[in-house]
Formats: sequence, structure tokens, C-alpha cells
Amino acid sequence: MTVRPDLSSETPEGCARPAGRPRHVALIMDGNGRWAQARGLPRTEGHRHGLEALRATIRRAAEVGIDYVTVFSFSSENWARPDGEVSYLMGLLRRFVQRDLSEIHQANIRVRVIGAREGLEPGIRGLLEEAETLTRANTGMTLVVAFNYGGRDELVRAVKALAEDVAQGRLRPEAITEDDISRRLDTAGIPDPDLIIRTSGELRLSNFLLWQAAYTEFYFSPVLWPDFDAAAFDDALTAFAERDRRYGGLSAKIR
Repeated sequence: MTVRPDLSSETPEGCARPAGRPRHVALIMDGNGRWAQARGLPRTEGHRHGLEALRATIRRAAEVGIDYVTVFSFSSENWARPDGEVSYLMGLLRRFVQRDLSEIHQANIRVRVIGAREGLEPGIRGLLEEAETLTRANTGMTLVVAFNYGGRDELVRAVKALAEDVAQGRLRPEAITEDDISRRLDTAGIPDPDLIIRTSGELRLSNFLLWQAAYTEFYFSPVLWPDFDAAAFDDALTAFAERDRRYGGLSAKIR
């Protein structure tokens, strides 16, 4: 029998989140293509069903009091996929914004988009900005959408910003700190993820939140993303609650 997380404790903000609950959960939603292939369906059907799984996971995360959910929706490397698949994924993005943005807004969820926007097709860029603008004042859970995102690209852009500040005399090289780097990342102002969940049994980060994942706990699920549901999400939270997070120090039990 699966043990579900206890939702009884209250945070200072009034959200139901016990001490063992992650504040920020990030998702690598893997396995859409394999899910479709196993059923003799085109890969696009896997992406369509994957969108349904995303909707269910966002709802569940909001219900149990997660403050931030980051979804790896489209990587900077995904442009190398077949043109037809990329076009379908862009269509899914349009449908998600057109169909779901109103519900997200009504649920008091704030949307924030990370990733490179330079060079994006104006219509796609406009959709991303529309989602951010409409929900900017919301005070509930923050949904962080990683679109055209790559961890190394993000770090390169941050280093360029630092170099420009040094060149302009606004910052001395010897004075650069970790915080200076963090403030120039796409995720500035967002806490590092406590938990990264990757589905489909793959055991890698795939260029996702490389800087931010320094002390993140990982949960690898064999479930293909379209089959990931609220129960699977709760299983990941239960596993997280059992971890002993030491941040380079000693275990609380040893101390």
C-alpha cells in the first residue's frame, strides 16, 4: 500500500505543506514518444496525452501546497527534432495557453517563463509574454515554464552579462560571488529546486537547471510521462520526505 504524504501542517503563509514537503519541484517530462510507439500511435499522440498529464500534475501540486513547479516544456536542443513534430509541439503550446491560461489565472497561479527568447517566432513569443502578463499579480503557486531552455545556454548568457558589467566598471572580477551569477540566471528570484522528477526511467539531467540543481534531490520514475498522475506525483513526494538532506554537512542522525 502506498503511503500518501501528510498534509496537516501549515506553513507561515497558510499553505498546507509539512516540513518534509519540497517548496520547489521541477519536472523532466520524458517518455511521450515511447508511450505512443508502444500503442502503435504517432509520436504526436504521446505529446497530446502528455499535456493531459501535465494538467493533472499542476492541479495536484497546487492542491498539496507546492510553491513552485518548473516544467521542462521545450529544450533548446528540441529544435533538432523533425519539423512536423516541432510544429505539433508549437501547436500544443498555443492550445495550452488558449485553453488553460484562463483556468490557471483563476486558480491564482503565476506563470513565469525561462529560456532564451531571442530569435523566437513572434507569435510564440507573444503567447509566452501573454501568460506572464495576465498572471503577474497572482499570489498562489508559481508555474515556471522552461521553453527554448538549456542549462549551458543559460550559464553562457549569465557569464556574458557578468562580463559586460565588469567591462563597464560596475563589478570587479575579484568581487564576483555565487549570488552575482544567480541573479543573472533566468531563474533569478526563484528558489533552487528541492526535487527534480524525471519520468520514463532515464537517469540524466539533459542540460536542465545545471546551476540550480547543486543540492537538489532526484526522483527517477519508470512511468512514461503520459501515464504520470496524481498518485505517481504523491509517490515522489513521499520518497522526498524520506530523504536526509545534508547540504555537504552531517546527517541529523549522526549529529
